[in-house]
This record gives sequence, structure tokens and C-alpha cells, in this order.
Amino acid sequence: MKNLKHISLVAVLLLSVTSCFDKSEPNYQFMPNMYESEGYETYGEAAFPDGMAAQLPAEGSVARGHVPFDIDNSNEGYELAKATLMSPIDSMHVDLNRGKELYDIYCGICHGNKGDGQGNLVKREKILGIPSFDDIGRAINQGSIYHTIYYGKNAMGSYANQLKEEERWQVVSYVLKLKGDLEK
Repeated sequence: MKNLKHISLVAVLLLSVTSCFDKSEPNYQFMPNMYESEGYETYGEAAFPDGMAAQLPAEGSVARGHVPFDIDNSNEGYELAKATLMSPIDSMHVDLNRGKELYDIYCGICHGNKGDGQGNLVKREKILGIPSFDDIGRAINQGSIYHTIYYGKNAMGSYANQLKEEERWQVVSYVLKLKGDLEK
């Protein structure tokens, strides 16, 4: 009998709690301003000092994950990179397998898997004039390769958006390996 009273009391309590619940109305909100903030149109009026909702980033700020590259996209910048830019990756942390994967994805279609300038697009005559990495007139090094990947050169476009900084340096290491293999 005692158990029946306890079970009945719990059942009545549960029924009273669930009977007040209405699925068509939201529950109580702890901080309603967090859920129901005032929406602004991008170029509409807003409560900022200049009256615009779209604001410029703070001066001197750098986007997350972005490392600024201070060498210009010019012939002088190319020569400066060629003379001064060195890989920050220690030789113990160079991953030639990863460099090969990235090279095959982004570079091999034009430059060829061996770096001889005989990629699929060249063989099909879609593009012309891809020099080999071991051409004497090129004299490429770490800085010039990185600058070319970052900004592009001649008909080659930039790959700065496709490759992170560390990935670019892995590709540079792999290109130098291919160059060494061709010079043998």
C-alpha cells in the first residue's frame, strides 16, 4: 500500500509537470539577447560610429592562420627572394612523401612527375614552354621556388590560396629533390 502511494504521487507529479509543457512555445531562455540578436544588413545603417554594419578589420591585425609574406610580387622581389629566402623547415622535418603528394596534385600536371616539363597538359599541347627544373638558365633555389609558388610566374598562377605555408615549403623541398635527380 505504501508503494502504491509513492507510485501514485510520482505519476501525479510527472503528469502535472508535462501538462504545462507546450511544444508550440519555446522554453525559457537564459540569455535571450544571445539567441534573438538584432540583425543588421551588411551595408545598412547600424549602431557603429560610422553608421555602417560592415567594418574594416583592426589596423595591424592578421587573419587567423595567415602569415604575411613581405616580399613584393615583382622582378626585384623575385631576385630578393632568390638571394635571401630560406626554408624555415629543419632538414629533419622535411617530408618528401608529403611534398610529392602535393607536387603531384598541383604541379605535376604541367611540370611532369619528374620535373622535366613534360606533364600531361604539355604532352597534349594544351600549354607550351614548361622548362625543366635542371635548365641551366633557370638556376632555381629555395627562395625563387617559394616566390613562384606564392605569386606565380608568367603563365603559372599563384598557389598561395591552395597551399599553406608549411605545405609550400614541403613542395619546395620536393622540387629541389627533383632538380637534383635530373642533374645526375
